[in-house]
Amino acid sequence: MGTSKLEHHKSILIVDDLPFVRKKIKEVLRMVGYHIAGEASDGLEGLNMIRQLKPDLVLLDITMPKMDGLQVLKQLDKSQKVIMCSSLGEEKYILTAIKWGAMDFIVKPFTDERLIRAVHNVLSR
Repeated sequence: MGTSKLEHHKSILIVDDLPFVRKKIKEVLRMVGYHIAGEASDGLEGLNMIRQLKPDLVLLDITMPKMDGLQVLKQLDKSQKVIMCSSLGEEKYILTAIKWGAMDFIVKPFTDERLIRAVHNVLSR
């Protein structure tokens, strides 16, 4: 996967309630040169961090405590780039997520290549 120098300065926020998922995403994206701005373990914390850090991209899980990913997405500025992540079987949320501004949707478990491709595609728009 070729990424330009410019993309290495793009900041990404990971919002997922599962520590092992956040760790995996962080490792994969750092390996190809992306900057991880931070991590949040629930929707409310994620929303606050998005407003505070203003990341270039948010990877947002759907099923989380306190506030789910769709509730977070609905409150974001439409200019915020977001990729939704969700477990197998939650595909019914794809249309809602896209309608509310998500730019891509990754179904877990996903491959490293799918994650990298989605991030690269969204950040290059």
